[in-house]
Amino acid sequence: MEKSTHRITSIDLLRGLVMIVMALDHTRDFFHETAMTADPTDMATTNAPLFFTRWITHFCAPVFVMLSGMSAYLSSRKKSAKDASAFFIKRGLWLVFVEITFVTLGLTFNPFYNFIILQVIWAIGMSMILLGIFTLISHKLTLLVGIILIVLHNAIDYATLPTNNIQLSILNLFLTSKGAVIPINQNHIVGDFYAILPWTGIMFIGFSMGKWFQKEMQAHRRKQLLLFTGTLMIIAFLTLRFARGYGDPGAWQMAGPHNLLSFLNTTKYPPSLQYTFMTLGPALIFLSFTENIYNTLTRIVTVYGRVPFFYYILHFYILHSLLVIIFFITGHHSSEISNPASIFMFRPPTFGFSLPVVYLIWLSVVASLYFPCLWFFKYKSTHDSWWLRYL
Repeated sequence: MEKSTHRITSIDLLRGLVMIVMALDHTRDFFHETAMTADPTDMATTNAPLFFTRWITHFCAPVFVMLSGMSAYLSSRKKSAKDASAFFIKRGLWLVFVEITFVTLGLTFNPFYNFIILQVIWAIGMSMILLGIFTLISHKLTLLVGIILIVLHNAIDYATLPTNNIQLSILNLFLTSKGAVIPINQNHIVGDFYAILPWTGIMFIGFSMGKWFQKEMQAHRRKQLLLFTGTLMIIAFLTLRFARGYGDPGAWQMAGPHNLLSFLNTTKYPPSLQYTFMTLGPALIFLSFTENIYNTLTRIVTVYGRVPFFYYILHFYILHSLLVIIFFITGHHSSEISNPASIFMFRPPTFGFSLPVVYLIWLSVVASLYFPCLWFFKYKSTHDSWWLRYL
C-alpha cells in the first residue's frame, strides 16, 4: 500500500529540473574537449554557448541545498524536536561518509582514493549536522543564523587572512575555500571545493521557508511569500551588481564582447551574496508559479526530483562507466588511464568532444535514468524500511 504523504509537487518539480541540469555540468567535465584545460567562465577564452552551459548549472547547488532544508523541515514535523535533531545529525554524518566514499569513487574511479573530493553532498552533510544542533535550540535562531551567514560571510573579503597553515586550512574549510587542496599524507590529498558555512546559511533559510509548505498554509499565501521573496532577491542582486559593491569579490566588465556574460559571472566558490541572490531568487519565483502545473513533462521531471539522492549517486557511475567505454573505443591505451593533470581516471586532459556531442551524451544519460528512478520511487512509496529515510 502506498504511504500517504502531503507533498507540494512544485518542490519535486524544481528539484527534478536541478538534477537534470546538474548532470549537464558533470557530463561536460567528463566529455568536453576543453574541460580539463580551460575555464568556461574565463572571459578571455570562453564563448556564449560554453559559458551558458556552465552558468545554467550554477543554479543547481544552491537550489538543491535550499530544497534540502525545506524537505528537512517538512520531515521534522512528524518528529519531536529531539528526534528530528538526532536524525539530522545522523543523516549529515551519513552524507559526509557517502561523499568521501561513493561519490569520490564515482567521480575518480580511483580505488586507492588518492584524491578525495568534498563537494555539495559534503556541504549538505555538514550543514545538516549544524541544522540538528541549531534547531534543537530554536527555529528562530536557525533563521537568524542563516541570514547572517548568507549576508555577512562576504565581509571576509575585506579581512587580512592568517598565514598560519592550520588557521588558513580551518578558514578554507568553513568560509573561504575556492578549491583548497589539503594533504593527508604523501599519496593522499583532499580537494575541498565547498566551504561549509555559506552553504549552511542557504540550508538554514531553506529550512525556515519550509513552514510555508505546511499543509495548514493557504496556497495563495505561500505563493505570495515565494513571489515577494524571490523578487526581492533578484532586485538585491541587480542593485549590488550594478553598484559593483558588496557581495562578490569578482569584477565585471561594462564594455566588451562578453559584457552580459561578465555581468552574470558571479562567484560560486564560495557562494557569494550576489551569486546566492541570482540563483535563489528565480528559484523561489519558479516555486510560486508551478504548484498547480500538471502535464506529461512535469510528471517526467518530477520522477527525478522525488529520488534525488539515488539519481545523484547513480548518474556519476553511469557517466564514468560510459567514459571508460569511449576511452578505449577512441583508441586510448591503459598507460593513459591515470594522468597527473586529471583527477579522473580514464580522462586524459586532451580527451573530449565538441559541445553538441556533450549535450547528446547528457540527454542520453538522463533518459537512461528515468526508469530506474521511477522504480525506486515506487519502491520507496510502498516500503517503510528505516534505511530508506537515508536515501
